[in-house]
Amino acid sequence: MLVLVRSWRRPHQTISHAAGGVVPESVAEVGYCRLGGVDQWVLIRGHDLANPPLIHLHGGPGFSETRLLRHFNAELENRFTVVYWDQRGAGKSFRRGMPRSSMTVEQFLTDLDDLVEMVCARVGREQVVLHGHSWGSLLGVLYADRHPERVAAYLGTAQIGDAAAAESASYACALAAAERRGNRRALKALRAIGPPPYPAAGVFTERTWLQRLDGQLSPKALWKLRGPVFGGRPESSPLDLVNHIRGFRFTMDVMWQEVSALNLLTAVPAMRMPVVFFVGRRDHWVPPDTTVAYFDMLEAPSKQLLWFDESGHEPFVDEPATFNRAVVDTVGALITP
Repeated sequence: MLVLVRSWRRPHQTISHAAGGVVPESVAEVGYCRLGGVDQWVLIRGHDLANPPLIHLHGGPGFSETRLLRHFNAELENRFTVVYWDQRGAGKSFRRGMPRSSMTVEQFLTDLDDLVEMVCARVGREQVVLHGHSWGSLLGVLYADRHPERVAAYLGTAQIGDAAAAESASYACALAAAERRGNRRALKALRAIGPPPYPAAGVFTERTWLQRLDGQLSPKALWKLRGPVFGGRPESSPLDLVNHIRGFRFTMDVMWQEVSALNLLTAVPAMRMPVVFFVGRRDHWVPPDTTVAYFDMLEAPSKQLLWFDESGHEPFVDEPATFNRAVVDTVGALITP
């Protein structure tokens, strides 16, 4: 039985207009929910409970994206009842002493099934829309394949197909960029970890150098993130950042070996609901060619692939207005009666 703990509903359960009036039929609830036997943090917001539920599945594994999504993509709450979830071990769901044996893909699928059940009961619907980003795109496709009756439509951003192939392409991209720039420190660090497979420590090394070589750690890029990282919202605090970092490192360390070996081309060659992929043309973490390879072979009742020319791994941050409009125009159209 699903158990809700630590006040799923708080006194302020609705959304207010800028002028101060309450939005009728809106919802704004936050709390810890018992998912898979563990308390996990969930936020649900929407301007009308009659709108279809959209569950965000963040990346990593272990990297909560709630701050980013609430800052750049809150507009989606006008069209959907949006569910933000810090997965087991991530963000506000991180707890010291969490058994490493519980950090498996299978357990995450069980957690997600509990969440979908809870959300459907809350909004009075039988299906949800899943939006999976990066690692969340693996989790989302695996869940949709197992429970097609629960998923009205699936949206994948930075969609992973063959995880090992994507990581190999990412490493090759980093190495080539370091060679083009003659960056000896980057070349030394990348050659030291060698090509994948490598442990989580190798991933952090490769991603850090890719960010530097791509300019993602430039003052301008970091300034753009000041709001979601340090800005205050009622449901978050800058003090949460410590656990966000701890949870990310813990989850990656435990799960990377299993996650990096997943291959949806063989595991899920067909889906039984409409599918949409959003692809950042400048994504060097999940290189677009690997996403397109999965899209081309995937069978589905309908499928669409949209390019974000100015985006890297996170189109919802790089081109938020375009991203938000695309979600409404594509996914919204698929589930409109």
